[in-house]
Amino acid sequence: MKLVTRILSFYLLTAFTQNALANTQSLIDPQLSLFQNVYNYGQAEVIDDVISLNSTGNFFLLTKKTYKNFILNVEVKMPSVKEYSNSGIIFRAQLKPTKEGYQEAVGYQAEVDPSNRKWSGGLYDQARREWLHPPHPSRSHPDHHFIRNVSPMWSAKRSNAYKSGEWNRYRIECRGSNIKIYLNDILTTHIIDTKDQQGLIGLQHHGSEELRKLGKTNNIVRFRNVTVKELD
Repeated sequence: MKLVTRILSFYLLTAFTQNALANTQSLIDPQLSLFQNVYNYGQAEVIDDVISLNSTGNFFLLTKKTYKNFILNVEVKMPSVKEYSNSGIIFRAQLKPTKEGYQEAVGYQAEVDPSNRKWSGGLYDQARREWLHPPHPSRSHPDHHFIRNVSPMWSAKRSNAYKSGEWNRYRIECRGSNIKIYLNDILTTHIIDTKDQQGLIGLQHHGSEELRKLGKTNNIVRFRNVTVKELD
């Protein structure tokens, strides 16, 4: 009886795993056919299944498709450079026109912050309410859409979840107004917010002054294993 139970459990687990994988889509292909560049700057290319981004300004490589409820997995590796380097993963993003004539992304952004501040895994509302978690002394502007911060304390564990010089794994879960961000399997952010229920997914390069002024191309942000599983 125990043997039968074990065999049955094995087949059920296998079926569950196969079903989960079948519903998970990779967003990377050599032509970046699932992405678009709505900016008038920013470069993206795929080398050995890794997306490399470089830009003179704040730039998001955005999906063509919008997503509502999903589990998004992304691995990101930041460059080792002396100049300022920052990145993020925008999700449920909206597009708005700029005075320069192109569009830009606004919306929820899972932070990639290699600085001494150590806010990787936090949640920033790009070009809108700014810092939602952790709160910033002067750059946090939550409104009536911000219902609750379920994880209000920015602990040492969250602060140290990011590993400098390594590939860092992000998992972003959106289910209705529930938003969770995991960094290297550590829950760093959990909020309830009703601002956006659907939008684009994007990968960020915050911009390189050395590229803009000197033509240096070493400030490259890399992404791999970018997958999304849409939920009901």
